[in-house]
Amino acid sequence: MTEVKTTLTKQKANSKIKKVTQFQLAWEQFRRHKVAVLGSLVFIIMTIMCYLAPVIAPYEFDDIDLKNRKSAPTAEHIMGTDSLGRDEYTRVLYGGRISISIGIFSALVGTVLGTLVGALAGFYGGRLDNFLMRFTDTAYSIPSLPVLIILSSYTNSAIPMMILIIGLLSWMATARVVRGSVLSVKENEYIEAAKCVGVREARVIVRHILPNILGPIIVGTTLGVGNAIIIESSLSFLGLGVQPPTPTWGNMLQESQVTMASEPWLTIFPGVAILIIVLCINFIGDGLNDAMDPTLREYS
Repeated sequence: MTEVKTTLTKQKANSKIKKVTQFQLAWEQFRRHKVAVLGSLVFIIMTIMCYLAPVIAPYEFDDIDLKNRKSAPTAEHIMGTDSLGRDEYTRVLYGGRISISIGIFSALVGTVLGTLVGALAGFYGGRLDNFLMRFTDTAYSIPSLPVLIILSSYTNSAIPMMILIIGLLSWMATARVVRGSVLSVKENEYIEAAKCVGVREARVIVRHILPNILGPIIVGTTLGVGNAIIIESSLSFLGLGVQPPTPTWGNMLQESQVTMASEPWLTIFPGVAILIIVLCINFIGDGLNDAMDPTLREYS
């Protein structure tokens, strides 16, 4: 009777043990990374503010007020005005929508292409692997900035084309990382078992391999957003990005470069916005890297 009670007690204790998923483990580790959590909050707040610009901005981004030209920050214009009297705060919000959107969608394009190339190269190996990796090395050797400048000038710097161009020139690192991860995963027993029972190769890649290498893919995508924002800002600063009157943080800096000394607020605010958003993205990527790597997890 005592043995039965002991067995029942153990069963009840085991039933109370919570099953912890990989996502929960990663989330708990990410929460411990205070800087990454702070970066996530700041990034989310800034992104929401930029996308809600038509609602929260006090003016339209192209409203001209010649009576308040070159005004320093005041209660009415908290970030001042430019040479046409346009409100700088409003333009920073509207510019953020374009810059952040280009960053996010460019990173997604680069991640999808890089994941496809890396997964095919790592899974099939042989000649296909050799061809795809040599193609990746060739693409890596091409200087990105001159190509971006040439392609942007031919496409009139349209936003969809800029997203596509930046994405097509930023997939190589993801391809290499994914290939290495696939090579380490594809020899596992569950992959061999899936092949033995007749699971199609495409299904093996999508259902069994990619979910197990999501960590480096997510981290790479996150860092790619910051890189794409910097590229867009650089192109716009050179006058080859999104063209005025549509504001972006980059072309706002380009317009203010001749007045950096006399009207520093026109340079400071979009420059600080780029700095903060890229720093936040890098902090998030660092936190995700720790959270997705089982060897770096802290178990309580």
